[in-house]
Amino acid sequence: MATLTDEMKAYISDNLGYIATVDANGEPHLGPKMSIRVLDDQHLIYNEMTGKTIMADIEATGKALVAFASLDNMRGYRFGGKATVYRTGKYFENAQQWATSGNHPAPKAAVVIEIETIWTLDAGPKAGELYQA
Repeated sequence: MATLTDEMKAYISDNLGYIATVDANGEPHLGPKMSIRVLDDQHLIYNEMTGKTIMADIEATGKALVAFASLDNMRGYRFGGKATVYRTGKYFENAQQWATSGNHPAPKAAVVIEIETIWTLDAGPKAGELYQA
């Protein structure tokens, strides 16, 4: 399991994340997740508000990639790992509290991503390389 640095956590909170998945047939899907945030040092969480394609892909394959990038500073990160959908329990309660506190739509589920791999998306010679602490 990979560990988020404090700088990565701040970067995640300041930038929009996009999630990529594939369905059981290998068809790729991509979408922004405006609720994606840090759960702890090794997990991301987001509120699944539509309950459609991305959630179905995660339920079928259990895999996800999340990318955050900023054109302003030509930096970014990509996080890959195991994703799990929760419709009850503490993670779903976390999603409900986040939605209520920010006046956001109620979630259909919470999705937790266990970060296994981190890549840098910074422009330059290290672009696309595995992050090395």
